[in-house]
Amino acid sequence: MYTHLQPFLIAYIRYPRVSGRLATFYIGPMRSSEDTEQQVRESEVDMNPPKRLRTTETLTGGKEREVEKSTVDVSIVMPVYNASCWLDECLQAILVQDFTGSMELSVFDDASTDDSKKVVEGWRERLEAKGISVVISGHNSEQPKGVGYAKNKAICQSRGQYLCFQDADDIMLPQRIRLQYDASVLHKNSLIGCRVQRVPEGSTERYTRWINTLSQDQLITQVYTSHGPSVVMPTWFCSREWYQKVGPFDEGGKGVPEDLLFFYQSLRHGGGLFRVDQCLLVYRYHEKAATHSVTEETIWKLRVDFLQERVLSQWESFTIWNAGKQGRKLYRSLSPANQKKVKAFCDVDENKIQKGFYTYEESEERPKPKIQVLHYKNASAPFIICVKLDMTGGNLEENLNSLQLKEGIDYYHFN
Repeated sequence: MYTHLQPFLIAYIRYPRVSGRLATFYIGPMRSSEDTEQQVRESEVDMNPPKRLRTTETLTGGKEREVEKSTVDVSIVMPVYNASCWLDECLQAILVQDFTGSMELSVFDDASTDDSKKVVEGWRERLEAKGISVVISGHNSEQPKGVGYAKNKAICQSRGQYLCFQDADDIMLPQRIRLQYDASVLHKNSLIGCRVQRVPEGSTERYTRWINTLSQDQLITQVYTSHGPSVVMPTWFCSREWYQKVGPFDEGGKGVPEDLLFFYQSLRHGGGLFRVDQCLLVYRYHEKAATHSVTEETIWKLRVDFLQERVLSQWESFTIWNAGKQGRKLYRSLSPANQKKVKAFCDVDENKIQKGFYTYEESEERPKPKIQVLHYKNASAPFIICVKLDMTGGNLEENLNSLQLKEGIDYYHFN
């Protein structure tokens, strides 16, 4: 028999869901209120400590060191080079984003000779008053080091779990970060894009229509065309984790298509592509854009190599749809092994068809290779289509549909 029974206390301290603290309880003899409060203070455990991110920072003299920072939800990554005339519009659009998570703007100035850096600094107080932290750095070398270098530096100094890429000459719509963040959370191993409004209106009309009207499947199948990435770089949004797996960007500088190289590498790693089907960016066209420094031949070679790697390596034979200039150029650009896989050219032009063959005059083989030229109705799949999209008044699409072909299986667009 118990000779003495003390009252017992069971004290529940907060709910984890609300406070982020581990619920604590005490079972034992009743104590004074002071003792109980002390017990609670000692036993509470923070279950949601601030997330930390390891990054590097550049010291004087160019040396780098690892640092640990608390994270934010989204870093807006903005390389800048002589962009002062566009920055006010760009930064005002960032200021009015309706995203309710935490954000920062990470700017790297790539040796601008105008007052770009000063303009960004002038926005710091307004941005920080809205809860958007600002990180600005750069270099003062005689020459810029290129878009890839500036992007990598801006990412390196940032701390966002997700990255929103923003060109300094473009304007994001107020819902951009919110909608792309939601999409990226669902598609963490993907590059997320959006529809765009091109300015000046009417510039690059066919390209803009292509950006905005590709189906989700075509984002994957039309990665070989001359338009470049099917999710265009100025609209990219992705997780930091995915960037770290795929990247960094190529730092070769002027004339290097760092976006296309990163895009292809993302696909090689099994990355997905997804577009938010709303216009979330005003995409500016002007002659000073960095894309104009990349030659068509550089892009052509990268496209041919990627087509051979991803598609032609899986096919035993195929037909090139276009016996004209572009089709013949593709044939000549192929490796000898893939040239031997070309069983025919096909076309709708009776003059080309009546010639019967295309002779590869530049070949060192003897006799020189001759490839037959057929009417498309007499040719057999699979096809590589070397006819420009959206340039035949719908005839190409009608011809493909008449053969009941499926894009991504029976044919791929190359032009």
